Amino acid sequence: MTTTRRPKNATGTLIALGVILILGLFYGVSGSDPFGLFSTPPTATASPAVATPRSPTAVAPTLTSVKPGSAPAVTVTETAPGAVVTQSPTDTSSAVITETSAAVLTATETVTMSPIPAATWWQVSFVNPTRISDALSQKYSIDGLPPELMSGSLTEKLIQHIDAAQATIHIASFETDLNDVARALIRAKERGVDVRWITDDESGITADKKPGHGQFAMLKAAGIPVIDDKRGALMHDKFWLFDGKTVWTGSTNVTISGMFEQNNNVIAIDSPELAAIYERQFEDMWSGKFNAKSPSTVDQQKLTIDGTILQILFSPEDKAISHIIPYVQSAKKSIRFMAFTYTQPLLGQAMLDALKNGVDVSGVFEATGADSVYGQMTPLYCGKALVRTDGNPAFLHHKVIVIDERIVITGSLNFTDNADQSNNENVIIIDNAEIAKLYTAEFQRVWAAGHDPAPGKLVCK
Repeated sequence: MTTTRRPKNATGTLIALGVILILGLFYGVSGSDPFGLFSTPPTATASPAVATPRSPTAVAPTLTSVKPGSAPAVTVTETAPGAVVTQSPTDTSSAVITETSAAVLTATETVTMSPIPAATWWQVSFVNPTRISDALSQKYSIDGLPPELMSGSLTEKLIQHIDAAQATIHIASFETDLNDVARALIRAKERGVDVRWITDDESGITADKKPGHGQFAMLKAAGIPVIDDKRGALMHDKFWLFDGKTVWTGSTNVTISGMFEQNNNVIAIDSPELAAIYERQFEDMWSGKFNAKSPSTVDQQKLTIDGTILQILFSPEDKAISHIIPYVQSAKKSIRFMAFTYTQPLLGQAMLDALKNGVDVSGVFEATGADSVYGQMTPLYCGKALVRTDGNPAFLHHKVIVIDERIVITGSLNFTDNADQSNNENVIIIDNAEIAKLYTAEFQRVWAAGHDPAPGKLVCK
């Protein structure tokens, strides 16, 4: 505390007041307080530390520093079971990702992702799996989904696209068992929309006679043409085209199981140029070109949207795996994958080579058949990749690779020779860090629910 002496006379008082007035004016203009008369002195009590959130360019934590057997846990915005975990460029919610040790559950790093920059041309969605009994599944297929299951679901989002279509809905989709979707397509047909569907012969047309099915019969009765591939290999595509300007694709079949029980992803992109690439493939198949009869136009299937480079691949004509491998070989830091079926040896070897070059490789396999003699889980595990089987009682149905937290590879193509060489499949490769961030978060969510290989289960030679 400063003690101020009382002035001896009025003159002294006036002089002192004048000096203080001048110093006060000087402090007000300059902010400088050379004698400490106006600024508040510091106290001995420290202010509480405030955590500064990372900038929007910060990346989600990787598994680089995590020992085998540890599991990154992911906290996401709560959604109803069966609803989708959706992120679009205009989404203002934040995903919180916490990396933890499975042994002690002690958080080592927390990253709060900033809202994604505004854009309008893409939206990514992931299924938040729930279990539905066989009896209810059959009931929902025929009678329709109850509101509590429909709300926020992928089915609802797909129907919104259908109801908004004005001119065309062209579908190349493996199977369906959802009357809600069939009725929406019939509504579109009734308002003059050109609706056409290409499906698989066995899983589509033949399966339509099974209990809980009959949707293709409904469509045909309403005048909507439906064709199948009439061959042993699969018409396994999963893409929907709306009005020649929107593409809906990913790993998701239009079924109760695919849209509610399995781990799946969808990306919807608004781009007439992209839609034109898929439309060309649709028309080839519509004319009966379901295999190598369809010529490869892979050199015409690359485009840039708002600075994002996209490459589209179709099987079997494009030999998709041969185009995916160079992306894997280009990895500098990390490879994350989620695989329903992964038996393709050349792709497996490319990931093993990446491991040898110091790239952090981690993946989650669908548990069914993961440790088969042809599966790539054992080779990758023995090569020191971090691998797990999924914890979903239904299927992990993703077919996703994320490279260097920047490049996303997704679509209908399982990582197998049959998918590459025989089936009709579609793949989209996207070079976009914001989209990759969302797929990385989904990977970590699936990883956290997964299981480490049982001791002695995978034998290294």
